[in-house]
Formats: sequence, structure tokens, C-alpha cells
Amino acid sequence: MHTDPLNPDLITPGLKTARIGSQIVVFASTASTNDIAWHYAAKKANDGLTVFAEEQSAGRGRTGNKWLSSTGQSILCSIVLMDEKLEPEMLTLTSAVAVASAIGTCGKNHAKIKWPNDILLNSKKVAGILVESKISRGKKNYVLGIGINCHQSPENFDEHIRPVATSIDSETGANIDRISLCKRLLISLDEWLITAAAEKQTVIDKWLELNTQLHSRVTLRHNNRTFTGVVLGIDPQKGLIVQVEGGGVRIFDADHTSNVR
Repeated sequence: MHTDPLNPDLITPGLKTARIGSQIVVFASTASTNDIAWHYAAKKANDGLTVFAEEQSAGRGRTGNKWLSSTGQSILCSIVLMDEKLEPEMLTLTSAVAVASAIGTCGKNHAKIKWPNDILLNSKKVAGILVESKISRGKKNYVLGIGINCHQSPENFDEHIRPVATSIDSETGANIDRISLCKRLLISLDEWLITAAAEKQTVIDKWLELNTQLHSRVTLRHNNRTFTGVVLGIDPQKGLIVQVEGGGVRIFDADHTSNVR
């Protein structure tokens, strides 16, 4: 039995952020925190508002995947970003760096990044990020969805993902305090978004440091075609740079590309 229910009154104290977590709402259960966040995005004053849920039944992942979680086992949240100047690829990189930094070292493993939106511990997925955007009155608004596995044990994961999924508790052998992690997450996002606006290269350098695929062989699915090659780097506006086998160098954007296991 876990005793760390999410509560705005516990998350807000000491949360000295410029933007992220400007308002915090927590739902006991919802279909998708991203859907709720888009509702709040109708008002400019809700920039930075963060929606948490203890449980969601129709959470979205990339490429149509679902992100499901039982009550109280994860951090499930969505952040409203109004009139955001960062391009989608750069926002994805920044978010991944922020989430990995917030999770930090668990057990003997530091959180790493698998392009475009997976956060790994011990080479297994512990968190995921979904960036959605809409243009309203000529300005681009985003909802940044984040899911972090906290209290799950291996049997909590479906059999087909059990070999590649993990939780913070599984990696540490202890119970993570979700309130503390929520605070670290919001502070980390706030700080890295400020950094990205001022100096993108700092974010890119950190992303390259934390990425697990740099100089490694990958297989990607892009627009219903499969490509294999070696990762050379990242373009903050266009995506992953790959030396394709039997071909030249290609750049793969996150919106239309997925990793093949």
C-alpha cells in the first residue's frame, strides 16, 4: 500500500518555478490528462498549468499506442504551454532531458534517453513523453504529456512489454515518493525550457550525453518504410541524423518515425 497520493497542496509548497506548475490540478481518474489539458489551453492565463491524474483509462502514447496505469502507481501529467516559441523537435529534446534529469540515478543506473521520447533505466523504459500541438490565432500551443512508472512491479506490466518496461521502485528496491518526484519534474522542466530558449546547444549537448543510441546501429520505421543505420547525431529542428546502410545520410523526424525493436 503506497501512501503518497498526489495533492496540489503538497506539490505546490516550495515550488519556485517561473512558468511550469503555475497552477496544479489533480484528478482521481480520467481518460487522458492531455485531453483535460487541451480544455485548459483555451485560456492564455493557463500557460504552465499542470494536470495530474492518479489513473487514466485512455492515455495516449506515440503512434497510436496507449499508456495505461493503475491507480496510484505512476506520475501521469500534462503541461499546458501557450504561445511556445520552441519548435516541436526542440521541445521534444528539451522535455526528454528534463524528465531524465528529474529521475536522475536510481539504484546503479542513471536515466537515459532513447529517441524520440523514451526514458530508460537499466535499458528498460521507465517513462514516456508525448508532445501535441495546435495552432490558435497564429500562435502555437502545446500540451506536453508525461508518464513515469513509479510503483509497478514486473507483474503489473502486460506480458508483451514486461521484458522492456520497468519502474523506479523496481530499479531501486525502495518506494519512490511521488510528491518529491513531481516537484523535481516541474522544476526540471521549468529550468530546461528556460535554458532551451536562451541556449539551445546546451540542451543538445546534454541530450547527446544522455542518449543511448549515438554511434549505435538502429532500425527505424518511417512512413511505412524500414531503415537501418548508425546514429550520427541530432538536428534540433529536423530530427535524428542517421547514416543509412546502403545509402546516404538521412534525417528522421519524430512525428513520422518510430524505433523497431
